[in-house]
Amino acid sequence: MKSGFVVPTDLDPIERHPKAVGPGERMRMHNHMCYGCGEDSPNGLHLEIYAGEGFTIRASMEVEPHFEGGPGVLHGGILTTAFDDVMGMAPLLVGPSAVTVHLEVDFLRPIPVGSTLELSATLLGRQRRKLYTEGVAHIGDPDQPVAVAHAIFVSINAREHFAEHLDKSQISDEYKQRLSRP
Repeated sequence: MKSGFVVPTDLDPIERHPKAVGPGERMRMHNHMCYGCGEDSPNGLHLEIYAGEGFTIRASMEVEPHFEGGPGVLHGGILTTAFDDVMGMAPLLVGPSAVTVHLEVDFLRPIPVGSTLELSATLLGRQRRKLYTEGVAHIGDPDQPVAVAHAIFVSINAREHFAEHLDKSQISDEYKQRLSRP
């Protein structure tokens, strides 16, 4: 398998942003309708994501029956979504919003429906606008991962990046109101 994930050796130094939430504090969701972390997403994952020490993030997820893929196990796309959301919060520890440009997941073991999946992410570093992360998922034993992931995010200006898509959002009026503020 060819991997697109290579961490450069000449990473820029990173520093936790002064406005980043502290270790143990819940990360602010970026969109309350987000399928991953949004509280108001009707069928979403409803992930509660917390900042850890340094440049780490953690979350847990109940593997509900409607997340089933193969018989009695979590669908790989759901796991990928969870990784995307948890790892996507790591860039917020050092600066503004970022979007996924590359994500790869290695599925190591089936994840049974009814289990509690623990996810963690670490921001490995940045190179200009690119932010490199890794994630690990386990069920109860951190030394026995069920999946690992790597991703590259790119920092963006969220107002510009999402401007032409606001009308399609379920909460477009709320976003338009936010953008009209100075």
